[in-house]
Amino acid sequence: MTGPVSPGPRKRLFVKTWGCQMNVYDSARMADVLAPLGYAPAEAPEGADMVILNTCHIREKASEKLFSELGRLRGAKQAKEAEGGRMVLAVAGCVAQAEGAEITARAPYVDIVLGPQSYHRLPEMVARATRAAGHVIETDFPAEDKFDHLPEAAAPQGPIAFLTIQEGCDKFCSFCVVPYTRGAEYSRPAAAVIAEAKRLVAQGAREIALLGQNVNAYHGDGPDGATWGLARLLRELAEIPDLARLRYTTSHPRDMDDELIRAHGEIPALMPFLHLPVQSGSDRVLKAMNRGHTAADFLRIVEKLRAARPDLALSSDFIAGHPGETEQDHQDTLRLIREVGFAQAFSFKYSPRPGTPAAGAPLQVAEPEKDRRLHEIQELLREQQLDFNRSRLGLRMDILFTGPGRHPGQLAGRSPWLQPVHAEGPLSLVGQVLPCEVTATHPNSLAARILSSPGAAEATGDPPNQEKAAA
Repeated sequence: MTGPVSPGPRKRLFVKTWGCQMNVYDSARMADVLAPLGYAPAEAPEGADMVILNTCHIREKASEKLFSELGRLRGAKQAKEAEGGRMVLAVAGCVAQAEGAEITARAPYVDIVLGPQSYHRLPEMVARATRAAGHVIETDFPAEDKFDHLPEAAAPQGPIAFLTIQEGCDKFCSFCVVPYTRGAEYSRPAAAVIAEAKRLVAQGAREIALLGQNVNAYHGDGPDGATWGLARLLRELAEIPDLARLRYTTSHPRDMDDELIRAHGEIPALMPFLHLPVQSGSDRVLKAMNRGHTAADFLRIVEKLRAARPDLALSSDFIAGHPGETEQDHQDTLRLIREVGFAQAFSFKYSPRPGTPAAGAPLQVAEPEKDRRLHEIQELLREQQLDFNRSRLGLRMDILFTGPGRHPGQLAGRSPWLQPVHAEGPLSLVGQVLPCEVTATHPNSLAARILSSPGAAEATGDPPNQEKAAA
């Protein structure tokens, strides 16, 4: 009588991710799809049986970074072949969607090129790539919903989990490639989102961040036959036992309706932090960007949000030097930043994206001028972030501890306003939401002391006007 057959050695999978949290989510789901084929995570690409580069087209020089990385991986692929093995090399994400033919022309050793709507087909693509020579390219927008083809089983994400609920964009901002690489807006059915959220909580998630290119444009089919907006979905998710916190990103001002604004004041689990990109404070530039709102529209939304949730903190995106931007336009942006006050923000120089309207627009701003304007924007935003962090000193707040800190005996966590927090404590506290007092502030983080009595803290679930307004 023979014993059970020992499984063969597992294949090693290395995934490198650029860009937003949606790409991070996609990378995790690609690993989930490949797990039944025997692929387990690898710490480095060297020696891996498969390497996936999950790309982002938003950041500057995205293509150059990709081809630089491919050049390095070519040697690792050749070394694997010299040992009698094979490395399947795949390029995924938005750069793959936009530049699939160019990738295989410039890097013919790439085996698979797949867009962000096709990664549920990875097992089939791997089989095709290993059976025959040549490239496998999947950059169509398939008619079927990729989420319907993903396995329910997924690797745990930890105390903070990300969940894609919406993809694509119908806004067609002049500077952005997302409508061309992610396709039209699509919202997942509410029941599927809720089911995945419950699985994440069962795996240990205490906070879930809902993701979408235009997440507040969510309009999913509800189990009651009605179309649910984001506010309705958030209210349902907030009822999941043991789910302490909810967030969502990224939003568009045009989709910030009154029902969603009210939700910020009525759902205790919805954290008092919102990323709401405005891009510019100039109406002339906003019109050229095809944003569909004015600076005054944005300010009215901010006023409503802070009336609903006085301790709400805001983050945003800014582009310096969009084609046609004048010095007055730049000053209008600085004026809006001063008027709103941001807890943090992201800012970038305008850089052309092939195929977008702004790329061929006249009156391109000179690079030195873009550099100067970006520096002024970033200096102001850095000052506001520092002021906001300082305003937290001495406050009592609930901190979600997510893992070990940098030093022995230290824990890392997140504040309700998404700030990194460090406190002394044992690892057994990871995954718990605990009352803490902020003892020191830094430009990018807070230090805190865990309180011995939870009742002494101002819980973030209490009425939201107990903390001071964000800015």
